[in-house]
Amino acid sequence: MTDTVIQFSELALNDAILSALDSMGFVSPTPIQAAAIPHLLEGVDALGKAQTGTGKTAAFSLPLLNKLDLSQRKPQAVVLAPTRELAIQVAAEMKNLGQNISGLKVLEIYGGTSIVDQMRALKNGAHVIVGTPGRVQDLINRDRLHLDEVNTFILDEADEMLNMGFVDDVTAIMEHAPESAQRVLFSATMPPMLKNIVERFLREPVMVDVAGKNHTVDKVEQQFWVVKGVEKDEAMSRLLETEETDASIVFVRTRQDTERLADWLCARGFKAAALHGDIPQSLRERTVDHIKNGVIDILVATDVVARGLDVPRITHVFNYDIPFDVESYIHRIGRTGRAGRQGKAILLVRTNQIRMLRTIERVTKSSMEEIQLPLRDAVAEARLVKLGAELEAEKEHKALDKFVELVEKLQETLEIDATTLAAILLKRQQGKRPLFYIGEDPMVEAIARDKQRRQDRREGGRDGGRREGGRSFNTQDWDTYQLQVGREQGVQVKDIVGALANELGLVKGSIGAIKLDQGQTYVQLPKAMDSETAGKLSKLRIRQKDVGAVVCDFDDFREPRGRREGGRRDGGRRDGGFRGNRDGNRDGNRDGGYRGNRDGNRDGNREGGYRGNRDGNRDGGGYRGNRDGNRDGGYRGNREGGERRFDRNRGGDHRGNHRGERGHGRRNED
Repeated sequence: MTDTVIQFSELALNDAILSALDSMGFVSPTPIQAAAIPHLLEGVDALGKAQTGTGKTAAFSLPLLNKLDLSQRKPQAVVLAPTRELAIQVAAEMKNLGQNISGLKVLEIYGGTSIVDQMRALKNGAHVIVGTPGRVQDLINRDRLHLDEVNTFILDEADEMLNMGFVDDVTAIMEHAPESAQRVLFSATMPPMLKNIVERFLREPVMVDVAGKNHTVDKVEQQFWVVKGVEKDEAMSRLLETEETDASIVFVRTRQDTERLADWLCARGFKAAALHGDIPQSLRERTVDHIKNGVIDILVATDVVARGLDVPRITHVFNYDIPFDVESYIHRIGRTGRAGRQGKAILLVRTNQIRMLRTIERVTKSSMEEIQLPLRDAVAEARLVKLGAELEAEKEHKALDKFVELVEKLQETLEIDATTLAAILLKRQQGKRPLFYIGEDPMVEAIARDKQRRQDRREGGRDGGRREGGRSFNTQDWDTYQLQVGREQGVQVKDIVGALANELGLVKGSIGAIKLDQGQTYVQLPKAMDSETAGKLSKLRIRQKDVGAVVCDFDDFREPRGRREGGRRDGGRRDGGFRGNRDGNRDGNRDGGYRGNRDGNRDGNREGGYRGNRDGNRDGGGYRGNRDGNRDGGYRGNREGGERRFDRNRGGDHRGNHRGERGHGRRNED
């Protein structure tokens, strides 16, 4: 069933807005706009669930602009955004949509810039306020921002706002909202804290959920490279030189990495700049303008500051560091492939991060292609092609005659021919980016090692690498299939075997090794399956879910480490330690310590100390902070024993003798 296509002209928008949309080339609304605008025009509260890149800014901006009273100087609408960049982006788009509304005043309010200038602008009047929660609340507290005439409150990317710690500011601002004001909230996810905001401040909101219709991922080609052979910095350099990019964003996790990687790229001739939260706002705005205007080609950024960036030049997003969650990944790749444009995203992933990559694929319902890093010779060839194109563009330059004379003069002075002179100049031109390499590429060795490792695994399987049940790990007669179901869907090995036997007609000997994972399952099936069986496999469903079987290179069917001792991964060994503890165990090791305590133990060691106590112990010695305490010892922090407002018997002190003999534990108060 297809969605009914409507046009903006069919919505109850005024002529000034429709003319602006027409001049911008917008005819039909996006799904979130088509679903939300009619409700928002009616003035009801609304809860919109939509991800970045779906057009939600216009979804709430158009109804808001449609009902403004331009004769009113006090703010009539407040839009809250989690970051300065997003606030700037929303305000810019709102001004663009309202370009034909004469006298419209949209004011951005955010930290990092002069609050005096913002107070002056408020005094001069504004129809719409777009700001970050902290600065908006600051101006309310200073009695410079008055909300008594506000008829619309918008919370954009509300989940991110709360994740950044703005819950108190958001709550305080919403408490200032007039009872009659319309309240609209947009979010990609709905965490519990956000549900509390919704229940408290929204009144019977209309639910607009188009999260499943977000095509951001569909418009972006996704690839990944498994880190091996070279460092990630070198990998980034190779990718940036061999990919046909216009402008790019490289995402890293920390502010320090933005500066370090940007400096590293600049030193190798790339036009790059760092973008993070510690950079002054004026410089951040200038940096964004520079990438828009082609002054720089690469932004090295953290997740937060890149929210709201919409730069048409951005063709590629590079994930230098894998994000912590899928939502962050979607926001990252949403910086390209926007407004119908195609984009590309490449993820650098370490071998111990493959599970997160598979989770991203599963949640986004997409598949990433694994790529090999370009070899050094390919990089050098790309540099030579680029140099050739630059020289081609200079062939007809009118000043070349003067340089021809210089060449002839240099030949005569240096007593060399033109070819040798050209070689010298090319050598100087290459700088730190060689036009050819000498010696082996470390990537060649890495690829060879990887092939050898896989071969060793196959041979190990053929030489008797068998698991229980007699099924081998070899791939000589088997193909390994990845099924897109696993433990998270409640699937068990018996479900896999049953489905393969019943639906495909495979007998026990025709089903090889099986590895059940969280979000997927790997299973060996015969290479010589007939076309009918293969056709049934492509349509196979397990627990009402399409398995989407695809052939893959997975061959590690060994038992996971740490699951052989009764299913316990940590802390199950008698000499094992608890989380973060080198020598100890939480409860069951008489010689071990508790978390962060090398020599002590929480419950089971009568000679060890409690948390932070190196020489005392809980049962036989002093309490926290008492190094030399004993049964006759003193209270917390008292090394020699003694009293705490009252004398004690030999049984010790209150807390000092935590488990002293009951007969000696009575207080003898003066």
